[in-house]
Amino acid sequence: MGCFAWVIFGLLAGFLAKVLMPGKDKGGLVMTLILGVCGAMLGGFLATLMGFGGIHGFNLPSLLIAVAGSVLLLLIYRVVTK
Repeated sequence: MGCFAWVIFGLLAGFLAKVLMPGKDKGGLVMTLILGVCGAMLGGFLATLMGFGGIHGFNLPSLLIAVAGSVLLLLIYRVVTK
């Protein structure tokens, strides 16, 4: 995927992670979307390391991996900022 597609996919994953984990976060929606982009990359990296495959295009398994990475990163962010 190109860089622009990664950003769009990460923004979508960040939005879905925020829907799954509502609450007040420092930085608000913008920080959540940034965490979504980073989380999508983290999810793809971890999924590849564990043998599940990575993010390969706009499909449901890739979206689930990206959202899982975003939720994980959002969780870590909440623990660190408390």
